Amino acid sequence: VVERLSDTVQNGLINIVTIFLGLSVGAKLVADKFLQPQTLGILLLGVIAFGIGTAAGVLMAKLLNLCSKNKINPLIGSAGVSAVPMAARVSNKVGLESDAQNFLLMHAMGPNVAGVIGSAIAAGVMLKYVLAM
Repeated sequence: VVERLSDTVQNGLINIVTIFLGLSVGAKLVADKFLQPQTLGILLLGVIAFGIGTAAGVLMAKLLNLCSKNKINPLIGSAGVSAVPMAARVSNKVGLESDAQNFLLMHAMGPNVAGVIGSAIAAGVMLKYVLAM
């Protein structure tokens, strides 16, 4: 029973919820309000920030490996973005492609959740200063 529920939540249910969310937001959204240069710029900034965050995580893990005695897998650094749980799953999948015994999922969830906490703190600080203006 638990395996079936887990499979449903990971696959079917998340797709259904995503479709309903997209439909409910899309029903209220007018195309001329969405496809503006400002909105597309925000989307582009998000993609760039995601890429920079992933690359910085890998580079910082490599830098840490140069400075420390205990080495860590640089893929752990790429999971530091706050895309839970997909960033950790991607790190795990890439690690498994390189070495079939390289199970990184649980190790990658730590920085993944830390990325969420860091994003929440950064958003709170930004809101404080934006609302103070």
